[in-house]
Amino acid sequence: MFNKTDGTIVVTDQNNADLENTPVIPHDASVRRIVEEREDKDLARALKQRHIQMIALAGAIGTGLFLSLGGALQTGGPLGALLAYMLVGLVVCSVQFALGEVSALFPVTGSFVRHAEFLVDPALGFAVGWNVVYGSYLSVPSEISAALVLIQYWTDKYAALWITLFILVSFCVSIVFVGVYGEVEFFFAMLKILLVVGIVIMGLVIDLGGVPGQPRIGFAYWKNPGPFVEYITTGSWGKFLGFWAVMNNAVYSFAGVESVSVAAAETQNPRQNIPKACKRVFARVTLFYILAVLIVGMLVPSDDSDLGNPDTEGTAGQSPFVIAATRAGIRAIPSIVNAVVLTSAFSASNQAMLAGTRILYGLALKKQAPKIFLRTTKYGIPYVCVILQTAVATLAYMSLSSGALTVFYWFLDLTAAGVLVTWGVIALNHIRLHQALARQGIAREELPWHHWWTPYSSWFALISCTLFLLTGGFTVFTHGNWDTATFISSYLDIPIVITAYLGWKLYKRTHILALSEIPIRDALDEIERTPEEKIPPTKGWRRINILWG
Repeated sequence: MFNKTDGTIVVTDQNNADLENTPVIPHDASVRRIVEEREDKDLARALKQRHIQMIALAGAIGTGLFLSLGGALQTGGPLGALLAYMLVGLVVCSVQFALGEVSALFPVTGSFVRHAEFLVDPALGFAVGWNVVYGSYLSVPSEISAALVLIQYWTDKYAALWITLFILVSFCVSIVFVGVYGEVEFFFAMLKILLVVGIVIMGLVIDLGGVPGQPRIGFAYWKNPGPFVEYITTGSWGKFLGFWAVMNNAVYSFAGVESVSVAAAETQNPRQNIPKACKRVFARVTLFYILAVLIVGMLVPSDDSDLGNPDTEGTAGQSPFVIAATRAGIRAIPSIVNAVVLTSAFSASNQAMLAGTRILYGLALKKQAPKIFLRTTKYGIPYVCVILQTAVATLAYMSLSSGALTVFYWFLDLTAAGVLVTWGVIALNHIRLHQALARQGIAREELPWHHWWTPYSSWFALISCTLFLLTGGFTVFTHGNWDTATFISSYLDIPIVITAYLGWKLYKRTHILALSEIPIRDALDEIERTPEEKIPPTKGWRRINILWG
C-alpha cells in the first residue's frame, strides 16, 4: 500500500491483514483508508449488471439526439451532419474504452475524478471533480427545460406546475434506494431503445416508398439541395464550417456516457461490469446515433421550411422523423415521439442527479467539499447532495420568462464545454496509465482489461476534445456574428477549470506524479487479493441483449 509521509510515497507490508481491503491509492494512506471505510459503510452495492449497462445507454441516448437533429441537418446538411456525428462518435468510443481500461484497474467511486488523482495530479482530480459537479448540476435544469419544451407541443398551460412536477419526481427517484433508481433507468432506457429502433425502421419504410401513395425518396435530398450546407460563408469553406458547427450539437447528444462508472461503490462486480458497459457503447453509438442521423438526412431536405417552423420550434414537431411521418400520413407518430422523448429528458435528468451527487460525495470524502455532503440515509443515499442539486434545478423556472428553448440552449452550451473537459481528462488519465506501464516495466497484458489500439485512440480523443473545446464558439469570431452570451457560454468552463486546478495546487502544494509513483503494481496485487465472482460470457442468441443488457 501507499502512504504519504513528508511528501513521499512509502510501500508498506502487503501481507498486513489490516490492509487487505484497503484501496490502492497514492498519497495520504490514512485518508484513503477512512474514505474506503466510509464508502463501504454508507453506500449500498445494489446496482446489478443490467442496471449499469442501461445507465450507460441512458447517457448515450438523450434529448439531444431528438431535439438537435433538425438543427444539425439545417446547419451541416445530410452528409455534413453524418460526418460530424461519426467523428464525435469515434471520440466517444475512444473515451469509453480508455475509461473502461482505467476503471477495471481502479474501480472506485468518483471514477475519472479519482483516476486523475492517482495518475496525474491531486489538483487535477479536484478541478475535474468540481467541473463535473458544475456540469451535472446545470444538466438537470437543462433537461427540465427541454421537457417543458416537449410538453408545449400539446399545451402551453401550467408551465410552472410542470416544472415543479419534474423537479419533485427527480428528487423522489434520487432520494430512494439506489436499486430503485436502477430499475427506473432500466425502464426508461428500454423505451428509448424501442423509440430509436422504431423510428429508424419507420424512416426506412418511408424512404423506400413502403407507405401507400408515397414515392420512393432514396438519396434524392443528397443531390438536391445537396449533401452539405454553406454556413456563414460560401464555397468549400462554408461547407466545412457547417460541418464543424454541428460538433457542439453532437457533443451534447453524447453527453453522459462517461458517467457509467461514477457509482462504482454501488455496483456489483465493478471491475467486470463497468468495462463491459463502456465497451457496448460502441455498438449502441453505431446503431442508434449514426444510423438515425443517416436516415434523417434521407427523409427531409436540409432547406425544409418545417425544420425552422416557429410554431413547432423545440418540440417533436420540428424533428425530421416527425415531419416525414406527418407527410406520410402517419398521424400518431408525433405524439408518440414527443411522449418517449419526454421520458428521455426525465431519464437524462435522473442520470445527471446520480453523477452530480456521487461526485460531490466523493469530493467530500477527500475533504475537497464540506463534510455535510457526507451525510447519507439508511439506504445509502447522500441526501444532502441530492437536496442541493434539487435546489439548483429550480433554475429551470427561468424558462417562464426567457422562453424554454432559449434557456435550453444556454444550458446546452455550458454543459457541452464541461463534457469536453471531462472527456479530455479521461483520455489523459489513460495516456498516463500507459506511460507508467512503460516506465515501470509492466506488460500491458497484465491489465484486467486492455486493447492494443487504445494507447493511440486516447491521443486521438485528447487532441479532438481540445480542438472541439477551443473552437466551440468559433461563430462569434466571424464577421458580424459577435455575441457576448455565446462567447461566455462556449468558453466559460476553461477559466473555471484552470482556476480550480491552480488554486488547489497552490493551496495544497500538490505536484504532478512521477510515472514511477503511479501505483499500478499495487492495484494489480489488490485485484488478486479481492477477486470478483466471474461473470459467465454471453453465448448464442442471448448475445442480442447487447441492445439492452
